[in-house]
Amino acid sequence: MHALTSQVRQYFPAIAFFAGFIWDALTIGRGVAALDLLILSGYLIGTMPIIWWLAKKTNAQQLTDANQNNKPKESWKTRIPYLLLQFLFGSLFCALFILYFKSSSHITAIAWSVGLGALLVANEFFESAYKRFTLTWTLFGFCTILLLNFVMPYLVGSVHAFWFFSSVIVAVVVTYFLKRSISPNLGNIIPTYAVAVVIVFAYVFDVIPPVPLVKRDIQVGTNLQKFDGQYVLEQNRAPWWIFWRQASNTIYINSGEGVYCVSSVFAPAGLKTKLYHRWQYYDKKSGWVTTSNIGFNLSGGRNNGFRGYTVKKNVAYGDWRVAVETENAKTITLYSFDIQPAQGDLNKVKKVF
Repeated sequence: MHALTSQVRQYFPAIAFFAGFIWDALTIGRGVAALDLLILSGYLIGTMPIIWWLAKKTNAQQLTDANQNNKPKESWKTRIPYLLLQFLFGSLFCALFILYFKSSSHITAIAWSVGLGALLVANEFFESAYKRFTLTWTLFGFCTILLLNFVMPYLVGSVHAFWFFSSVIVAVVVTYFLKRSISPNLGNIIPTYAVAVVIVFAYVFDVIPPVPLVKRDIQVGTNLQKFDGQYVLEQNRAPWWIFWRQASNTIYINSGEGVYCVSSVFAPAGLKTKLYHRWQYYDKKSGWVTTSNIGFNLSGGRNNGFRGYTVKKNVAYGDWRVAVETENAKTITLYSFDIQPAQGDLNKVKKVF
């Protein structure tokens, strides 16, 4: 029986991981909704009494166990609070990874989301490290920062940089006062400050996606029309060997013909901001050159995303890209394509937004 118990015990971290993942799959919605953020806030708040209890237990043990050799043997019951803490942090990492990945559409933002995924996996090896409290407060501060990056724009209806920096400051202050009140002599909060600095620099250098905005779709084509509240864009059909997509990234146009870019970006209800389509042409000597930066207003609340379009006329043939950016010049998504002269009758497809 003892051997069986030992075998089961080694799988506790994996059980906590999969339990958190399945729970998130059942509770976190498809979109970035207020209910999602409420659930995640519940996870974060749920860690507080566990940390308080563990700190109280650790302090009491340090006072009574002067002789470390007589330290009581750990049983599976004493591991339950640590496993529960691991479950809650794992659920937070899992959900935040999903939400940030939904908001990631360019390579640096995707790398950031993959980093969160790596931390999610690493969390399964952190159980014993939670007992040292420094990691506990670092993870708590990290999760609080990431969560408030979503929550504050929801509450104020703005994605202005002020609210991002405010969310980082509020998260650090909350972590500091909780640590001082719960475990003033256990663990170190300096790593939390370091994490906050890294996140600020990541935002400044456009690594973090501008949450809670989420790219739904972006396409480039010609002959944009509107029928019954829907945008219909004309595109060239992709060659048969590119079976994973219907439309080609090559746009064939006649001289003087306009090229349209249509983007669909999700934003929560009540959030109003301005987005920009930054049209850039690749010059062999100068690299990517911005030829125009056209803005339009965004109003949140539409499940399939707020649609906006811009048109570019008298374009040169060659390589192009359009970046969808916020008013703070933070990149939501990037679409690359090339423009070539029309070559007779081409097979066309219609894209409906």
